[in-house]
Amino acid sequence: MTQSLQKLFTFDEFLEFLETQPENIRYELHDGDIIQMPQPLGTHEQIIMFLARMLLLKTVELKLLYDISSKNVLVKPENKQSGYYPDILLLNLPNLKNEPLWEKESTVSKPDSIPLVIEVVSTNWRDDYHKKFADYEEMGIKEYWIVDYAALGSKELIGDPKQPTITIYSLSNEGEYRGKKFRVNDRIESPTFLNLNLTVEQIFSARY
Repeated sequence: MTQSLQKLFTFDEFLEFLETQPENIRYELHDGDIIQMPQPLGTHEQIIMFLARMLLLKTVELKLLYDISSKNVLVKPENKQSGYYPDILLLNLPNLKNEPLWEKESTVSKPDSIPLVIEVVSTNWRDDYHKKFADYEEMGIKEYWIVDYAALGSKELIGDPKQPTITIYSLSNEGEYRGKKFRVNDRIESPTFLNLNLTVEQIFSARY
């Protein structure tokens, strides 16, 4: 379960708070609430490492000016007292010069800096499916993956009976996410990385 402190914080106060905390405990800011994130499980981390490596290899292959950040860069929705550490964040390097908080705070807010964000679901699944979904959509981030390897989401979100699912959301011309679900041996379809050639089973098993 996520744990919240009682006082509401500004984003600047949240950054000051982070400086006083041990590195092995991760926090996010959700509308002024500082939330202690669940300790990730081994499978959770294996999937993150696998995806980060595969996407980085594809980035190099396609000669894209992108790089992968895993839990080290904050995503801040503009005009909100929130800050998230996505499990995987694809950064558009040339646009970082337009990020006012990049140099001092390793923080990005502009959709042109964030081609793709991935959240691997844990016990706080409602944040990934609802809160972060809404904020990433409002920010205009073009592609958002929810990787639900343990089938923790509700039946409405991942089907009945529930089964491990990857949902890939793409931003429409109307500025709204359109999602497609992938399961078992389905091949992933990513608008950012065409011909990614990865199946859901490969991702969930972190099998190269």
